[in-house]
Amino acid sequence: MHSSESVPVKPGSRQAVGSRRRRRSTVFAVAGIAATMAVVLTGCGPSIGSSSTGAKDPNVLVAPTDAQAKGEITIWDRSGDLYKVFDATIQKFEKKYPNITVNHQAVDIDSKLQNTLITGTGVPDGVFLDDAKVAGYADNLWNLSGVLKPYLSDIAKQKVDVNSLKGGIYGVPFDLNPGLLFYNATVLKKDGIDPASIKTYDDLLAAAKKVKAAAPSSGPIHLEQSAFLGQLWLEMFASQQGTSMADANGKLRLDSPAYQQILTWLDTVKKDGLGTRAEYLGPTDVATLDSGQQVFYPWSIWFDFAPQQLLKKTTGDWRAMPLPAWKPGGAQSGAMGGSSFVIPKDAKNPKAAWLFYQFLMYDKNGYQAVWGPNSVYPDGTNTSIPSYKPAADPSKPLFGAITAMGGQDLWKTAVNAGNQIPGGTPTPKWWASAVDYLGNNLQKMLDGTMTPEQVISQSTTEIQTNLIDRQ
Repeated sequence: MHSSESVPVKPGSRQAVGSRRRRRSTVFAVAGIAATMAVVLTGCGPSIGSSSTGAKDPNVLVAPTDAQAKGEITIWDRSGDLYKVFDATIQKFEKKYPNITVNHQAVDIDSKLQNTLITGTGVPDGVFLDDAKVAGYADNLWNLSGVLKPYLSDIAKQKVDVNSLKGGIYGVPFDLNPGLLFYNATVLKKDGIDPASIKTYDDLLAAAKKVKAAAPSSGPIHLEQSAFLGQLWLEMFASQQGTSMADANGKLRLDSPAYQQILTWLDTVKKDGLGTRAEYLGPTDVATLDSGQQVFYPWSIWFDFAPQQLLKKTTGDWRAMPLPAWKPGGAQSGAMGGSSFVIPKDAKNPKAAWLFYQFLMYDKNGYQAVWGPNSVYPDGTNTSIPSYKPAADPSKPLFGAITAMGGQDLWKTAVNAGNQIPGGTPTPKWWASAVDYLGNNLQKMLDGTMTPEQVISQSTTEIQTNLIDRQ
C-alpha cells in the first residue's frame, strides 16, 4: 500500500523499513490536495451518472473483447517495494496477453497526477492510488462498476464501499489492512497473562494494569503521538464499530456513542499511566518496544515490519491476534489504510489497463505473484492481505509463517480478522485537512488539556465550519 523510495533496497534492510514507514505514513497525504483541486477537476472532468436517455452510461467501463486486448498500456506505481512486486508480475501478464505491452513507470503520483489530469497530457492508463484519494479524483476516472460486477460479491465490503461514490465504483480494490493487536508474548507469559483472556478493550486495560504492576516504569499500551497517524488510528477503532468520521454523504458523525467510547478509553489509558506516547516506529517507539516497556500495540497488519526489521532485542517475542471487541461479541477488526488501482477517463487504452488489474487481483497466477514468495519478499508480501476473498483463503496462505514473530501463521490470523471488518464509506475529500482539528485535538486530549467531549464538540465545529461549509 504505497512505498516511496527511489533506489533499490535489500529486502529486510532498515532502508526498506524506512520506505514502508514513509509509505504508510502518507496513506492519506494527498486527500487535502484532492480537496483543494476538487472544483478544478470537476469543471474539466466527465459527468458521472446514468444517461438520461436510458442508454448505457458512457462513463462506465465495459470489458474488452478479445480483439481489443492489444496495444501498449502505461501504468504508474510509486517507486519502491510494491513497484518491484508489481513489476515482477508483468512477464506473466504479457504471457497471458501477448498483444499487450506494459510500460511500467515509477512515478511520484502525489505530485504528478493532479496536473496530468487537469492538462490531459501524458495521462497514464492505470494508477496506484490511496483509497482516501479516490473520491477526490472520481470525476476524472472511469466508473468500474461494469467490469467489477462479476467479482463484487467476493470482494471485502469495506473495500467496495470506500471506492464507491454516487452509485459508481472508481477503484479496483487492492489490499485489505485489518487492525490487529500485536503483543509481546514473552512479557505476557512472565506476568501470567493469557492473551486469549483479552476479549474486550476492558480486558486489555486489565491486562495492561497487570503488566504495569510488574514493571511500574512501563507504559504497556501504545498511544500514537503523530496527529496524522493518530487520526488514522482513531478511524481504525471507529471502523471496527462500523462507523467513520463522515457518512456516505459526507455528513459528520463524530458526535456519537462510538467516538465517545473510543476517546474515553484512550483517555483512560493516558490518565491511568498505561500508555507510551510515541510516534509510530520513531526512535522512542522502537526503544520502548525493544526494552519491553510497550507490550500492546493495536495497529494495522503493517506493524509486522517492526519485529521483522527494526526490533533487535524483542524480535521473536511478538505475536498478533484480532483486536479486542468494544462490546462482547462485537467485531474484532477495523480497517486502517488501503490502496486501489484507478483508470483515468483520458487513458488511451483503458480496457487493456483493466485486464492488467484484473490479472493482478482476480487471476490466481496474478495474486499469487503479488502476495506469494517473490524477489522482494522471499516469504511473501505479508504487510497486507488480498481484498478478494477467494485469494484470502485462511487454509491456503499466500505468504509464509513469520520467523520474527515466533513462526506465527499471521496469514490465518489476518484473514480471519479481515473477515470481521464492517463495511465503510468513501473517504471525504477533506480528510487530511481534518488532521488540523481532530488529529490535533486528539493529541491535546492525550496531553491532558482536552476531554473526550471537548474533542468531539470542538472538532465537529471546526471541521464543519472550516472544511465542509467551504467546499
